[in-house]
Amino acid sequence: MKSPAEDTLIPILRISFPHEDRLGRGKMELLEHIRETGSISAAGRAMDMSYRRAWLLVSDMNRMFRDPVVESQRGGQKGGGAALTPFGDELLARFRKMERMVKFTLAEDLAWLEANRSPQTDR
Repeated sequence: MKSPAEDTLIPILRISFPHEDRLGRGKMELLEHIRETGSISAAGRAMDMSYRRAWLLVSDMNRMFRDPVVESQRGGQKGGGAALTPFGDELLARFRKMERMVKFTLAEDLAWLEANRSPQTDR
């Protein structure tokens, strides 16, 4: 049985850049996990994603902007690691703010859609 949150209409923000680059909730979730774990591989594992896929997403984000989003350090005495840069922290905060603004701005229209959608059965 679904929880009420699973049956709610949710706007999803995705920013499309030229040359098919995109910025969305998956990359932002990856950044949150990197910030929490200090590791690209641990962040990928938290999302059931391979290290290679996580690293490619980080590489994409670092390429998309003038300033790096994530800095990684090679292994050594303390082992390797990764951290959001100040720009990465700001990017994550601004994206989450944009998501809240979209949800707030569309609340009336989402309520209208909700009121007018067909009743759903459990799927």
